[in-house]
Amino acid sequence: MVSVIGSFVAFLVALVVGGLAIYASARIVADVDDYSHALVTAILGGFAWGLTAWIPLLGPILALIAWVWVINWRYPGGWGTAAAIGFVAWLAAIAILFVLNAVFRLGVGAFGVPGA
Repeated sequence: MVSVIGSFVAFLVALVVGGLAIYASARIVADVDDYSHALVTAILGGFAWGLTAWIPLLGPILALIAWVWVINWRYPGGWGTAAAIGFVAWLAAIAILFVLNAVFRLGVGAFGVPGA
């Protein structure tokens, strides 16, 4: 039971980090100020990544396109803006995780932000 609770807490922390990274990015790039919107985007982006990343050879490329598509669908501005939001979200997630893992030694990732 303890490992289930620990896994759930780790998932929640990773989701909060992913949502925060997408929120900060969308605020900077698209001037959208809505954390709950970013949190849902992180969840949908994580699922889009998970549904496509397993495909042999093309999986990672298709997963990245699917993740940017989710951002494009959820935020205004088109594919270029979505790619910029994704890139800045990735940078923000790396920075947030660096601080979290250095200070608290959590060892978590960022759900909904690939590669972080």
